[in-house]
Amino acid sequence: MKSLTKILLIGLMVVLVSACSFLPSSLINLFSVSTEVPAAQATPTQAPTLEARKNNDLDSDILAVVQSTFQNIYTNVNPSVVNIQVAEYFGPQIISGEGSGFVWDSEGHIVTNNHVVDGASDITVIFSDGTTTSATLVGTDPESDLAVIKVDPGVTTLYPVILGDSHAVQVGDIVIAIGNPYGLSGTMTQGIVSALSRSLSVDDETSPFYSSTYTIPDIIQTDTAINPGNSGGVLVNMAGEVIGVTSAIQSSSDSNAGIGFVIPSHIVKRVVPVLIEDGSYDHPRLGISATTLTPAIAESLGLDTSIKGVLVVDVTSNSPADKAGLVGSSQQRTISGRITTIAGDVITAIDGQVLETYEDLVSYMFNNTEVGQKVTLSILRDGRIIEVVVTL
Repeated sequence: MKSLTKILLIGLMVVLVSACSFLPSSLINLFSVSTEVPAAQATPTQAPTLEARKNNDLDSDILAVVQSTFQNIYTNVNPSVVNIQVAEYFGPQIISGEGSGFVWDSEGHIVTNNHVVDGASDITVIFSDGTTTSATLVGTDPESDLAVIKVDPGVTTLYPVILGDSHAVQVGDIVIAIGNPYGLSGTMTQGIVSALSRSLSVDDETSPFYSSTYTIPDIIQTDTAINPGNSGGVLVNMAGEVIGVTSAIQSSSDSNAGIGFVIPSHIVKRVVPVLIEDGSYDHPRLGISATTLTPAIAESLGLDTSIKGVLVVDVTSNSPADKAGLVGSSQQRTISGRITTIAGDVITAIDGQVLETYEDLVSYMFNNTEVGQKVTLSILRDGRIIEVVVTL
């Protein structure tokens, strides 16, 4: 029984040390397991050796550097982050809400999520130094869930953020979120980048071609604690550069579950200047509903399961895709007395760029095309590849 206990303890030690391999050696050593020694053979406790004391000093120095780095990031970035409070009037009834935002420039422009200020009658901005002022709405883009508001630039000292390159972000990067969860202003949380190239659906009731949602591409997923009120805040890298806007969480309890979604900075860079200039942003579109062609879907449609691409599910009437003759898979026909859904077009490439997932198509469209631009789609139809030109 004692031998079995030792094995179990040693196994637990291996698991814990593996899970905590990034910790300083002095912390990892807390999980060390020693075997039993008869009392007669036990050696008296010895003072730490010079080498051990040096290691402890080194660990303390590393910890001090890490803490100092986090403190400096907070000191430099927090003054750029604001609390946004909104009120919407419905007759005698007032609905209030709040979120976060950040200073874009010295002219008083502040960036936040569209869903934070959507429908707001009054917008109030509270800076980190306590300065409170009203703001006006400059521009909104429901399809990227971004909005710009503006305050009087003379109301307080403005500290614009420094934007980082979200294309350089990698899974495992240490990141920091600063915002106002549950109205707790100036809250900093820390985590890592959990995944890249996620997609996020947002309400888009104004779109004539899509249904009630639009998909934001290139979303950064993080386990950094994000809660209601963080929307519109910043996610920064260890250089204190903003790599994205905290926008949504996936949770069964409407609170942090370790799955947060962040709009990457390269989308912010593209959309915000246009919102400041024009008040809105025109997104190019095909006018289709589509999905990734998985092996299971391919098999159900009688296609080769090795085929990869984007399956066109439906084509909106009079849309660019409809005018170009794309075919959806929502049609049905009777084969051998059974009603069967036919395989629609499978988009395998756009402008020569190979597509494996629906997210690949959305990302390419957002980052490389504009309204009025012609794109060439490579389409698998009836067992052969054809090329179709579509004007977005």
